Amino acid sequence: MRIGIIGAGFTGLSAAHNLLKNGHSVSIFEKDEGPGGLALGYQERDWNWSLEKHYHHWFTNDKAVLNLAKEINHKVIIKRPKTSVYVKGDIFQLDSPLAVLKFPYLSILERIRMGIVLAFLRYNPIWRPLEKINTKSFLQKTMGRRVYETIWEPQLINKFGGMEENISLAWFWARIRKRTAKLAYPQGGFLHFANALVSRIKELGGEFVFKTEVLELKENGGKVLLKTQGSEHEFDKVIVTLPSFFFIKIAPSLTKEYKEKLMKLKGLGAVNLVLRLKSSFLKDGTYWLSVCDKKSPIMAVVDHSNFMDVTNYNGEHIVYLGNYLPMNHRYFKMDAKAILKIYDPFLKKINEKYKSNLIGLEVFKAPFAQPIIPVNYSKMIPPFKTPITNVFLANIQQVYPWDRGTNYAVELGERVVDFMLNEK
Repeated sequence: MRIGIIGAGFTGLSAAHNLLKNGHSVSIFEKDEGPGGLALGYQERDWNWSLEKHYHHWFTNDKAVLNLAKEINHKVIIKRPKTSVYVKGDIFQLDSPLAVLKFPYLSILERIRMGIVLAFLRYNPIWRPLEKINTKSFLQKTMGRRVYETIWEPQLINKFGGMEENISLAWFWARIRKRTAKLAYPQGGFLHFANALVSRIKELGGEFVFKTEVLELKENGGKVLLKTQGSEHEFDKVIVTLPSFFFIKIAPSLTKEYKEKLMKLKGLGAVNLVLRLKSSFLKDGTYWLSVCDKKSPIMAVVDHSNFMDVTNYNGEHIVYLGNYLPMNHRYFKMDAKAILKIYDPFLKKINEKYKSNLIGLEVFKAPFAQPIIPVNYSKMIPPFKTPITNVFLANIQQVYPWDRGTNYAVELGERVVDFMLNEK
């Protein structure tokens, strides 16, 4: 079969790789200039490695993507970086049971309660009964109100931007169950890894059409027609890996009922400010800092240089300042300097002299990066099969109960191909 794939993120790349191994012809359309999707990277002239526009890493139990890296002989680096929280003006390591027991802003009883609940979530393999439960109410009842207000409430507010009230406990369970102390990262960066996969796909006969946006998709006599600027392309089947609202935009023949179902799926965009510094921002060696402050303009501070060696970036220390925000938020219309001006008072609380070490800054924005996962979300998930014959949808809204990430994008690509090839 001749199959078209819209999107060269890791779902599209994974699907293409698997289809080609099964003997099919594949063409991938991507509006950006390179592969990777949300893991798209860039590289400064004097860097040896690329850097992701939006921070990324893998857990050591991310089997789908780690197996793929092994299959294409791409080296993976594994380290145990430090993870901390920012609470009441102080930074505390909080990435182990011992660290939880040492946390000073909770009583010993509260620390023990939190530890027991986290252990239950981590070692409980069954998630379906949990999806009916509200995360907020569960954490308040099991850990106690002060634990919730000190640790979890600020993080949920910062992550879901006012939509945190009805988040399913299945989502929270997945975050706790999946985490590993050690993290993995592809040598050269995610762009280097994506390019290696592109090379393998081309070796297998796959075709890439970069810098080309698909403007319309429609059924055409049992085939599927993709329209781009100035040309048309016909396929036996098509896999769409775009966010659902983009799929609606390019497929006018979708039924009203199906469109309404997709529009009920909510999500947030991402705004990441990337600082390039002469020295480390988080002086205690923390890689990931979750900000537990409801008034903070930042959700997380990710000091990439406390994870990967600065020599890969010509000695520059890379820091991400991350936010998930509604797509109509003012930050999406602001440049890097304007956003930094807003962040600056908070950043100086952590590192008063960071600006004297500032080499440069960039801001990167993505219109859909974090699905909102309400209670009973499994009833809302769209199937792979769409109302348009021979058109299949595969995007991050379908990886539930797991959270978005390249591992589940790779797994999703494998799953949609398996479904499509075995469809009756």
